[in-house]
Amino acid sequence: MDTITSSSRNTGGVSVRRTESHDVPDIISLFSTGTEGVFGRVDVMFLLEKSNLALTLCNEKNEVIAHAAFLDYPNWNITDQADWEPFLNKNYTDHKCTPLNTLFIHLFVAKKEHAAGCSQETVRRAFILLPELQFILFFIPAEENLEPGMRAVFAVMPPVLGSALGKKFTLLVCPRHRCHPRLHVRQARLEDYDDLMLIWTRQSETLKKTFGEYLLVDLMEHQDAENKAAVCEVDGTAVGFMSLCSQVNVSLFQECFDLGPFHGLCKQHAEDVLRVPQKPSVQEGEDESNQTGQKPEPVSCGDSEHVPGQDAAVQEDEATTVSQSELPLDDGSTRDFKASETRPFETEEEGDFRPVYRGAPNAFCIRLLCIDEAYETRSLDFLHYAFEVFPDRDFCVILVPHHVLEFPLMQSFARAVPFCTSTLGRELYVLHRAGLLTSFNVRRATTNDLLGVKRLVETLSLSERICNDSKIFTQARQDPDGMPVQAFVAEVLDQIVGVSVIRDEMDIEYVRSHYNIEDFIHFNCHQQEEHGHLCHFVLNPVFHRYTKHFLKEILRLAHKSALYYPIYPQYVEGKLQSPCAHSLTSALHYMAPVRPRRQIVYPLQELGMNAPSEQLSKDQLSYSLNLTNRRLVLESKVSINTRIVVVGASDVGISFLETLVFWPRLKFNNLTLISVHGLPGEDPPGSKYRRFLISSHCFNDEDYAQMSLCSWVNVVVGKMTGINRAAKYVVVSEEKKVPYDYLVLCTGQNYQALAPTGADIKLPTDSKIMSEWPQRYTGKTPSNHFTLNDVQDCLQAAHWLEENLVRSRG
Repeated sequence: MDTITSSSRNTGGVSVRRTESHDVPDIISLFSTGTEGVFGRVDVMFLLEKSNLALTLCNEKNEVIAHAAFLDYPNWNITDQADWEPFLNKNYTDHKCTPLNTLFIHLFVAKKEHAAGCSQETVRRAFILLPELQFILFFIPAEENLEPGMRAVFAVMPPVLGSALGKKFTLLVCPRHRCHPRLHVRQARLEDYDDLMLIWTRQSETLKKTFGEYLLVDLMEHQDAENKAAVCEVDGTAVGFMSLCSQVNVSLFQECFDLGPFHGLCKQHAEDVLRVPQKPSVQEGEDESNQTGQKPEPVSCGDSEHVPGQDAAVQEDEATTVSQSELPLDDGSTRDFKASETRPFETEEEGDFRPVYRGAPNAFCIRLLCIDEAYETRSLDFLHYAFEVFPDRDFCVILVPHHVLEFPLMQSFARAVPFCTSTLGRELYVLHRAGLLTSFNVRRATTNDLLGVKRLVETLSLSERICNDSKIFTQARQDPDGMPVQAFVAEVLDQIVGVSVIRDEMDIEYVRSHYNIEDFIHFNCHQQEEHGHLCHFVLNPVFHRYTKHFLKEILRLAHKSALYYPIYPQYVEGKLQSPCAHSLTSALHYMAPVRPRRQIVYPLQELGMNAPSEQLSKDQLSYSLNLTNRRLVLESKVSINTRIVVVGASDVGISFLETLVFWPRLKFNNLTLISVHGLPGEDPPGSKYRRFLISSHCFNDEDYAQMSLCSWVNVVVGKMTGINRAAKYVVVSEEKKVPYDYLVLCTGQNYQALAPTGADIKLPTDSKIMSEWPQRYTGKTPSNHFTLNDVQDCLQAAHWLEENLVRSRG
């Protein structure tokens, strides 16, 4: 809780949080006679729905004393929201405002006595929450005067000579350096020791006990070409420390993580082997099989691709990182088997191809990070210095234990996906040098961009569909059925690094009636045309940190307030099931999964004209729905890397996973299900063999399709045969080890083969026979005896009956 000073010189504590809908009456009560003159007539509920960031300040009694709403386009409806940047360039030449670094205030209200302190604290907190934010602007009518409390925060931006806008409105600006400036980063010196030890000791006594109080001295003294130490300072006082090392075990990380998108953390070499030497069509077929099945239509409505693997960058590290939260250092010495986030176990005979990189290592690592909590969100400032001291390395990597929550610096890094055979029980985060560029620009696609889009997606299985849909936009702006289509590209230094295709969501009434979208939006505040359907989303992994900005710009440029992305079920034949390799992998974690609604089964014929409309009652292929909107796009989910292993795909196990997946503000990266036949619901619906089974009263095919657990859960196909509680791993099929932090056993109930008692059926069975009767039959099961527990058992029984009874009689 921070402190502010009122106009009467009284100080008090104030807390800042994101605004909720129940704050609306309190916000309206803060309106004064001058509010309408400065900001116009404002509908607070409507504004909250459309704002990118809304903050509420409360005092020690939890009373609302101030509120501010920020949007990514100007207030007073001065210009179209999609065209404000050229409009600003025309009327104000001396500025560096871009859609990436600028937000506009659309409303600020506060209690009169706290207006000065609250205005400064609100703006400061906005800069803290959004590291890329550099300018906060807002327009006021030229005849209006700014409140005295805000004059110290905002300055007037002078317009160009002869601008008609300057006669009507005054543009006020608050640059970052006024409230929360970038930190000055330099090489660490021994005289910084006293300042740093205050932070080191305050944050964790455990670190001091483990590594000793002279660890910082050693790191600062033993700097050379391979080991560097840096500090960030404020007014001459060191407030943060970072240790860097260029000695990175790249080969180890190539064995444990999928580093293909980052070229294996190596420099390019003529002898690199990046593709399968023989039978490339097999690999291509596998890629296609990993894509989520989609509903056929002219524009691929359910496809958005994972980031391309060209020109990508990664980080890797042998040592460990520490941030302001109590993060223990780790030397990466633990060698546990780790289940992959995006792959189930694969048998050796399947021959999973691994690229071979022969170039020199191209990464350095962050060994230690320690920074004052007040400046933690500015830890990204270290990286500019880090890349300067290692000019020959393009990747920076961080290796952290699973139990460590994502600290602010990690949110700018891309998480590397571990292989199922990984022996390194740690999480690897990667950032490329180009990821720090701030020239990231999003605009509508043009015909001249088609070649760049083709090059960007050429390695993807859905490349042809993406190119075709982008071409449809540039030529006709709509598909053959008349559906409006829009395409956008992201570019850096005139190179296309991302592409997205959206269309209008024409089934919004069906979506509203079948999914709880009103958990995230107030439906009545959104117009029909403001709902969009995300078809494709591709972004180079180098610029992973700009995913949220890409989505935000799509909403602004397309005049949309919400985007929906459906995931249709994929019915897999065979033993192994792959979790989501469907498109949009790069942006799915920035969207919220939406719970389906339980539907009423209407007797349509009996209701007649009173029946619900066909638009609501029509049958559609079930799908899982994901959503993002203006409010959610800048909210960071809390990433949890704790390894949670669920054994058994019973109703209880599925319900447990469903609860974690649909937690709106948490992102579980390491959910693993161990099941003999993988996830249920992966076989085609309505299979005739299911008639042998007792129906589950908890989940059916439609429920499984609407959950899309394959998008979030790692699937290990096999049977658990042992648990090592001391080492915290389970054994699958007597050979594979799956480590866990939390183990949930939900094996359910199964029918077992009856064990014969051996008693003569003509004589009564006495107690002696019953006591010696084995509870489980362990012998060879007769070929004509079947225990039907799942669809696979039913399939085997049906095949036996066809071969031994039906065909023999024929």
